[in-house]
Amino acid sequence: MIQRRKSRQIMVGKVAVGGDAPITVQSMTNTKTHDVEGTMAQIRALEEAGADIVRVSCPDVESTQALKAIVQQSNVPIVADIHFHYKRAIEAAQAGAACLRINPGNIGSAARVREVVQAAKDYGCSMRIGVNAGSLEKDLMEKYGEPCPEAMVESALFHANILRDHDFHEFKISVKASDVFLTVAAYTALADAIDCPLHIGVTEAGPLRNGTIKSAIGLGNLLWAGIGDTVRVSLAADPVEEIKVGFDLLKSLGLRHRGVNIIACPSCARQGFNVIDTVAKLEERLAHIAKPMSLSIIGCVVNGPGEALYTDVGFTGGGAGSGMVYLGGKPDHKLSNDGMIDHIVELVEAHAAKL
Repeated sequence: MIQRRKSRQIMVGKVAVGGDAPITVQSMTNTKTHDVEGTMAQIRALEEAGADIVRVSCPDVESTQALKAIVQQSNVPIVADIHFHYKRAIEAAQAGAACLRINPGNIGSAARVREVVQAAKDYGCSMRIGVNAGSLEKDLMEKYGEPCPEAMVESALFHANILRDHDFHEFKISVKASDVFLTVAAYTALADAIDCPLHIGVTEAGPLRNGTIKSAIGLGNLLWAGIGDTVRVSLAADPVEEIKVGFDLLKSLGLRHRGVNIIACPSCARQGFNVIDTVAKLEERLAHIAKPMSLSIIGCVVNGPGEALYTDVGFTGGGAGSGMVYLGGKPDHKLSNDGMIDHIVELVEAHAAKL
């Protein structure tokens, strides 16, 4: 069992982050924020995929003006992403953002940060101090010569102290880098230095496959060590894929379960049906199920019965165009390969309805 790091708990809207709360999964829209209809369509898609929190960028006045309507229509808390202009943060707080994400290296002087803190206090929103290796403060770059864990942690703690000096404690911190080793080292050091919740992620991880692999390595290391209270997988892909990968990471480590966990063999010459095609179709047709359960799809009797012992529903391929259906780990009935997908979907949906 993974022992999670003890952290303070804060609220992002109605969602608890840190403490004993479940690790939350979030993503970010890539629409123009002032396009309320387009942005809301993407937020709803993220909600459907299971997103606990959604972040939107607020680079200009048009975006913060649209934020109020977005917040009112969203069923999940909205985080306003602020870069460079502290007034956008104040406007976002006034518009009802659940959380303000600021990058200390970009937002300006300590005085400006203090104004943002006051707005967060006035309008009841939390904050995220977002430190990125690619945008550290000039004085830290001069001191350390290059982005390094020490510089990132120093930046994070400096700005955390500003918040605490103003009696503001509803904040979380991220120290992201595109380099997996730098990311893990920075978060590991930060976890020992402060008790606030940590938002973890490998920033700018890359396209879907490569970015998923990098994120799995970096975030997997952190989560295994008990570090991380909320997760964002940064992919150059549909934001919905970030939510899927985030939940899959947590599911693989037993930290959180959502949806159908499909256990499937890679297939070989022994398969009694087309495993790869079947699994692809089942994954698509079962994507709407949010309740956690397990399904095994194994091509032959070598490993199929053993895997089925530990899954809610299982199917093992046999000979003569049919296989065996397992329910609750026990053989239940034979099933022809013809129509097997429809039947398995019905069985899974029926089991999920009982949960």
